[in-house]
Amino acid sequence: MAFLYAHFEEERVSPVTLDVSKIHAELKQIEQEEGVRILYACESGSRAWGFPSKDSDYDVRFIYVRPVEWYLSIFEKRDVIERPISDLLDINGWDLKKALNLFRKSNPPLLEWLQSPIPYLESFSVTEKIRQLSPLTFSPRSTMYHYLRMAKGNFREYLQGDLVKIKKYFYVLRPILACGWIGKYGTMPPMEFEELVEQMLPASTLKEEVYTLLTRKKAGVEFDLEPKISVINDFLERQIAYFEETAKHISDSGEKQDQALDGLFRDALKEVWGS
Repeated sequence: MAFLYAHFEEERVSPVTLDVSKIHAELKQIEQEEGVRILYACESGSRAWGFPSKDSDYDVRFIYVRPVEWYLSIFEKRDVIERPISDLLDINGWDLKKALNLFRKSNPPLLEWLQSPIPYLESFSVTEKIRQLSPLTFSPRSTMYHYLRMAKGNFREYLQGDLVKIKKYFYVLRPILACGWIGKYGTMPPMEFEELVEQMLPASTLKEEVYTLLTRKKAGVEFDLEPKISVINDFLERQIAYFEETAKHISDSGEKQDQALDGLFRDALKEVWGS
């Protein structure tokens, strides 16, 4: 590993950055074009997780609300807003009603948005009210299964054989460590990869190898196919097998909170658009 690390150190490249004012301008334009109000917007991808590549997109996700009349219809309407990826900006959002229905099911991507370490906008009180309900609606079992499926899929697709796509280790390690967090604390795991590593891995050769990879990633090194890292592969294989069994027996204590969410939705409409 020392030789490979020294070799890639020579190829450091600074990550490409985007002026945050461009994100704010795009959000304002969406509001004007769609006739909506954006309640909350955040970074949701590898930049929020703490391991962006040099050319990573900005994965901006948002929650919005439409005028009251839009919801008073017998027809089903499109409840997402999406924009084509352009100039490193990948931006899309969910209608508040859709978001709340997913929230009551303990939807992990939405729960990640709500605790993103990189918020871009938070208007009105509704987002904080949703956060306050999170401990009540959180389902350890369904959330663990979400992360376990993610880990299994990436492990199976990218980390088999003697040569592997080395950057994909992050996309298996993070969900597996998230499973460990849920098993230990019974709460939504933090988004930041480094916090998961610190909390879930004891001092060991495994932890050293993970931090070596993270250091290279933060330095802007572009990973290609490399020899697999046996200590990490072995750990992931054991953990996947362990959580496949553990997830069957973990608590599923999340509550729907239907009445509270109905009230929250109505209050948000009044706060945003007036009575």
